[in-house]
Amino acid sequence: MGDDLLRRSASELAGMVRTGELSARELAEASLARIEATADLNHWTLVDADGALAAADAVAPGDARPFAGVPIAIKDLFAPVAGLRMAQGSELLGEFTPDYDYAQVRRLKEAGFVIVGKTQTPEFGITPVTNPRRFGPARNPWDPERTTGGSSGGSAGAVAAGAVPIAHASDGGGSIRIPAACCGLLGLKPARGRVSRAPDLGDHFLSTDGVLARTVEDVAALLDLMSGPELGDATWAPPPEAPFAELARRDPGRLRVGLVTELPLAGAELDPECERGAREAAALLEGLGHDVEEIPSPIPSDETLVGVFTALWAGNVAASMLHGQMVTGREPSAENVEPLSLWLWEMGQSIPSPTYIGALATGQAIARGMIATMSAYDVVVTPALAQRPVRHAEIDPCADDPAATFRRAAEFTPYTPPINLTGQPAVSVPVAQGDDGLPTAAQLIGRPAREDVLLQLSRQLEQAAPWADRFPADQAAA
Repeated sequence: MGDDLLRRSASELAGMVRTGELSARELAEASLARIEATADLNHWTLVDADGALAAADAVAPGDARPFAGVPIAIKDLFAPVAGLRMAQGSELLGEFTPDYDYAQVRRLKEAGFVIVGKTQTPEFGITPVTNPRRFGPARNPWDPERTTGGSSGGSAGAVAAGAVPIAHASDGGGSIRIPAACCGLLGLKPARGRVSRAPDLGDHFLSTDGVLARTVEDVAALLDLMSGPELGDATWAPPPEAPFAELARRDPGRLRVGLVTELPLAGAELDPECERGAREAAALLEGLGHDVEEIPSPIPSDETLVGVFTALWAGNVAASMLHGQMVTGREPSAENVEPLSLWLWEMGQSIPSPTYIGALATGQAIARGMIATMSAYDVVVTPALAQRPVRHAEIDPCADDPAATFRRAAEFTPYTPPINLTGQPAVSVPVAQGDDGLPTAAQLIGRPAREDVLLQLSRQLEQAAPWADRFPADQAAA
């Protein structure tokens, strides 16, 4: 079956293993072969062939676990996997190898997934592109000269290249939605508090975990698997009225949809193809019977929001680097971290705690206003990106002017970070293909804790404009 096998969804492959039509070892071997065949795309920081084959050999036909035998990738950022190096894209972490599993890794293992390795991320997950100095650029299967996005760029590339049917990801400023848009995948950022970050982290104002996949069925099933609190969590999102996999199949009824194309960042430019993605998604939804209205941007475009997000981001980067310092005993320096990381580290270290808390409060006030503005609509549609997937050198974390790099990153992806500030769920949907051969996506923003509506609309779009069988050229010819 070869490459054709890995084009199937995780849910379908799990069914094939369960019935004995396919062995878990055959599936693991196919995944490892595809990883080797696409090694030049540079999506992986570590491939655990021996561990994957051993885990696959422990899966027998009839295994009742929902994803027994299905290969999966783990993003190499804040997701410890016992016995596998955790680099976070940085030399600062060296060969640090945790001896315990992240709660979401444990859940994936318990569901029967076979972890085949860890995927690329920019250093400390900072940029919306994946080109860390330590590992080099992750290349987009649609055009190797362009980015896979970030920070879950390795995971998106691995799924788009057909090495795994699904991959773990995380999103603190668009890091699931941006790579999904760059690589033609479905990427849902769950609502704040939906997915636990145990055991190392508590509730997080910006970041959450999820997956990158091709189908709504897989994304909904994994949301069910990953949702819900772990022991000791301080806060969590209210549970859905039924499993997300069931809710995704329900008719959402006639919804009110707001369309936004106005840029929320002064000085940024919107590529016509990116605008087309949002308008095409809105037109499809209108054709499906929903009421669509073009509205002004609910996201403030002044520099207050940029300043708040920068302060919060710098504080989080500094905390990440402190963790790296703790586990390795190495001081962050120009030798072991990139210039952009060092700039944010120094900024984060210099922010007084009252200033950081003030930025958090200001961010919450801005978020409340944004949510209030959007509350008149069941969903808001925007472009997923402001520009087409950039070439690798266009956003360089090692450039001489880190502030300019940070601003350039914001111009590439201005529509996603504000939704981390509000904590709303949002999904990137690959509705079209551009004349340049690259995927074109729209972002759908839901009301707080209403992933069910986003899944329902994504399923309608999936049926109206199918994308699951759209592959880069090397796979299309396979």
